[in-house]
Amino acid sequence: MRMLEDVIIKPIISEASMDLIAQRKYVFKVAKTADKAEIAAAVEAMFPGTKVEAVNTINMKRKPKRYGVHFGYTSAWKKAIVTLTADSKTIEFFEGMN
Repeated sequence: MRMLEDVIIKPIISEASMDLIAQRKYVFKVAKTADKAEIAAAVEAMFPGTKVEAVNTINMKRKPKRYGVHFGYTSAWKKAIVTLTADSKTIEFFEGMN
């Protein structure tokens, strides 16, 4: 079994993800091989008192980037949008960001 830190890599802090907090949705960068059940279990274990209602995942594709004459790609990664239940405790990490 994987460690919790291997499933959830980091939270995504952007203007769009901050707008989702009002709907009790939180955005995380997760491991490419993580499935929805692992992500839900990791969120509930890392943040005590939370109950996950749904997990939506998105595979973010690599994008072409240039720096002068050098050409390359960004790395591909996976994003998870975690929806908490109405009676669940919120994630305090995101509360100070608003």
